[in-house]
Amino acid sequence: MTLLIDGEPHAPLTTTTPTAWQRARGAIRGRDPVVGWCATVLITVAAFVLRLWHLGTPRTFEFDETYYAKDAWSLLHFGYARDYIDGANEKILDGTLTGVWKETPEMIVHPEVGKWLIALGEKVFGMDPTGWRMAPAIAGALLVMVVIRLTRRLSGSTLLGCLAGVLLCFDGLEFVLSRLALLDIFLALFTLAAVSCMVADRDWYRGRLAARLEAPIEAARSWGPLVLWRPWLLASGLLWGLACGTKWTAMYPLAAFGIMVWIWSAGARRSFGVRLALLKAAITDGLPAVLYLVVVAFVVYVATWGGWLAHADVYEANLSSTQYTQYTGHGHCGGDKNETYISDDPDTSAKWPTATEPDASGLGEITQSLRSLWYYHEDVWTFHTHFLNCATHTYASNPAGWLLLNRPVGVAADTGIQPGVSSEGETCTAPQGSDCLRQVLLLGTPVLWWGGVLALVFACVMWILKRDWRFGVAVVGVASTWLPWFQYDDRPIFSYYAIVCLPFTVVALALTLGTIIGPATVGRRRTVGTAIAGIFTILVVANFAWFWPIYTNALLTHSQWLDRIWFSRWI
Repeated sequence: MTLLIDGEPHAPLTTTTPTAWQRARGAIRGRDPVVGWCATVLITVAAFVLRLWHLGTPRTFEFDETYYAKDAWSLLHFGYARDYIDGANEKILDGTLTGVWKETPEMIVHPEVGKWLIALGEKVFGMDPTGWRMAPAIAGALLVMVVIRLTRRLSGSTLLGCLAGVLLCFDGLEFVLSRLALLDIFLALFTLAAVSCMVADRDWYRGRLAARLEAPIEAARSWGPLVLWRPWLLASGLLWGLACGTKWTAMYPLAAFGIMVWIWSAGARRSFGVRLALLKAAITDGLPAVLYLVVVAFVVYVATWGGWLAHADVYEANLSSTQYTQYTGHGHCGGDKNETYISDDPDTSAKWPTATEPDASGLGEITQSLRSLWYYHEDVWTFHTHFLNCATHTYASNPAGWLLLNRPVGVAADTGIQPGVSSEGETCTAPQGSDCLRQVLLLGTPVLWWGGVLALVFACVMWILKRDWRFGVAVVGVASTWLPWFQYDDRPIFSYYAIVCLPFTVVALALTLGTIIGPATVGRRRTVGTAIAGIFTILVVANFAWFWPIYTNALLTHSQWLDRIWFSRWI
């Protein structure tokens, strides 16, 4: 019998229910791998070339580049981060690299992975803006590649994967952070790559279960096969170690997605007939996952401090004062809020216990250095949780508005350029009585971010009500990288921290647009849905192009700049 759909002949629909293994494989297995990878590479290369455009301008230390670029250079040449003299920035920009760094170590408050990556760029391309921005540019392009592959795996569609890559490629926040020697672009890359490995493990694990079972489990006491070797989880643990070795905030998504791995594993066992799967998976799958995701990540994290450990004696001698851990009084910041604060007159004679111990040797030396690293971490933790509580910053913002772009961060500005005056080969054409300026602003592409908020709402509905686990990846990704910041809203934090949320927002957008487009069998709806997705993508690219001058330090008249500053909070 011939089946008619919309008047067209189709093969009869089968009534055979696919097996759990067939469902686990997904539609993407075996489909256009060559086309998929060619499209991925093409978009990634385009993103990289875009980020290389005038990468060395402005020729200055932008925002916190002043810390990370110099720390990276000292890590590369001395093995640990050294303090530097006053006026170091000017000397470095003039090409002078001798006599800039002191013999004493620098008190760094973030782990070292991101700075080592920046150092690689400086090693190859030199200690100048191009050199210290090269590694972030590569990381930004790789982030586009990873979001393509993750979205493709989740959706089963090369088209939607490429759509996600294009959207991320033309986001202003990701673009600017890819051209700055800050740590957050590396954090976003390692976090998304780690989650992608977890999603790959979900498919791989279900395949292993299916390979070991010829029929559904019927015995009520059965726990199902034991799968101890999970290479994708091992890869994920390595990446989580690098993510935590870039910034500690990676621990939040690690915890959240670790729970997701347990739930996914339980769901797989349940689909094969295991009863009380959630409880049984906590033992059969949860314990191995702790080994892969926590123990491996911890070992990698400690290893990333290798340079510090090799020079632990320098830190014991110079930075072992416990001044960061002394508190007295209440309400130091004013108001009614009770909080402890750091003493204004700390006891600088206090030392870590390891600083007054005789130098050990062999295994004892390793243990002693690790203990010193622990004390150092205590000081850094205190710095992050207490030392900045009373501080303020012009560009600080509340995380409640980050996804709506409530307060972008200006990282460079050259203002007051008078009419007729040349600036970097361009002449200010402002009318008399006005002026020109250059600016680099950490601002996401508004159309993308505001559309992303709507997509996240839709993703919550699809995950909770429709039980579509794919949307859950986006929701958990954003929640675990955004919500933890609310506990630190009494200290200066910045909207560009939301860069780690962005790839998951893009995934939500791509999946939402894929739902709007619908399957090939829906006819006219697919045409309308494709038009909507195409129009949205064009709007994102056009919006990015409009803000291009304030992403790239271009010369603008004051009126042209105001045309791009849509809200007073953006100033």
